[in-house]
Amino acid sequence: MDRAKDQPSTIKKALSAKAIEKMKVGDADKSDIGEYIGLRVHCGKTGVKTFFYRYRSPIDNSIKQFKIGTFPDVSLTEARTELIRLKAERNKGICPKLKKEQEKNQQQLDQEVITEAIKPFTVLEMVEMYLTEVIEDHWVIDQRTGVKKKILGVRKPKGQSETRRTLYGDAVRVLGSRIALEVTRKDVVALVKEIIDRGANVQAGRVLSELTLAYEYAIGLEKFPSDFANPALLAKMSIKQSRLKVTSKKATRVLTDNELKKMLAWLPTSGFTTHQKNILRLTLWMGCRTGELCDAKWEDFDLEQRTWHLKASKNNTERYIQLSTQCVTYLKRLYKPDQEYVFASNRTGLPIKQKSLSEIKWQMKNPNKVQANFRLEQLWLQDIDDWNPHDLRRTVRTGLSRLGCPSEVAEAVLGHSKKGIEGTYNLHNYEVECAQWLQKWADHLESL
Repeated sequence: MDRAKDQPSTIKKALSAKAIEKMKVGDADKSDIGEYIGLRVHCGKTGVKTFFYRYRSPIDNSIKQFKIGTFPDVSLTEARTELIRLKAERNKGICPKLKKEQEKNQQQLDQEVITEAIKPFTVLEMVEMYLTEVIEDHWVIDQRTGVKKKILGVRKPKGQSETRRTLYGDAVRVLGSRIALEVTRKDVVALVKEIIDRGANVQAGRVLSELTLAYEYAIGLEKFPSDFANPALLAKMSIKQSRLKVTSKKATRVLTDNELKKMLAWLPTSGFTTHQKNILRLTLWMGCRTGELCDAKWEDFDLEQRTWHLKASKNNTERYIQLSTQCVTYLKRLYKPDQEYVFASNRTGLPIKQKSLSEIKWQMKNPNKVQANFRLEQLWLQDIDDWNPHDLRRTVRTGLSRLGCPSEVAEAVLGHSKKGIEGTYNLHNYEVECAQWLQKWADHLESL
């Protein structure tokens, strides 16, 4: 008897299309041989036959299965061709399955970017993003520690509210619902022209400047196609070419001694509130900004040492303002130990707003346009040229020079930063000299 014929054959056969066709549900996977080792066919519960490449990953030596396709949509010849390609990748140290997963993830990311780009991005959304992420203080979560931390905006609190008011008052009002990508140079020019036509040239310049920066921020975050041109920046060029004026004329108003005498006589009976009258009077003694006085706190005054520690100035520097004898006497009469702010609102307890001075001045000048019932003596001072609260600061600077005060001391009184080389090497603060000359200036005002 031939025993070889009675024993089952252990010789593996190459895959064939006919053998794949005969596979049934529950059959063991079939595998190829020779150069096609690793190619397997699996018959699933639904009878669908699928080609797989079974291999050890060159990355971590784990067993992987890579789906090639289903039979007969993918023929045996096509499956073997794909197998040879996949083996070549593996020999180069590439894991085909991992590579496919990475490509799939990248496709999803690309699709998300496309979807985000297609999603309407309005001017309102752009402005709000610029305000909350750049201009205003905001909170972020540290990815390393998970702790919330405060990020200061690029503007101070007052500047933050002013920027929001500037953009919402005009840019958002007119263009807010528009798709930011579709706004043109012509649209921005029309917006600016509308603001200029109502006589608000300075506001027009501010709106144009802030809208330009909002677009620049969004462009930097790739919210627009790479070839997108900033329409606000283009509008700036057009407005400059057309010679439309979007800045205010440089202020030069200074009150003479005779005008100061009339103003000081009129001020106590004027239509300004008590707080506003005190602010204007103190501004004339100190040479500070009216906004700085509006925010002043009692804790920063040392009336014995005759100083006011100004912690937050326009140029981001702290300084001590020297107080004259007349100024200290005046402040002692105003002092309220239970009050945090020198000029607090009776309603809110918070400091009064600087713009309230300009508002009351306008009401006094235009009594027929408001409901306020000013008495005749409370109307705006008519027998001298018009002036604004900030002109008092310029008047102090000019008055000091007229009295013979050295320029570097007069500049220190106003808190102006030294420029260039002098700002680098001359670090003297002139506090003693400022005290002397502010006293001379106070004595001069008293003589009026």
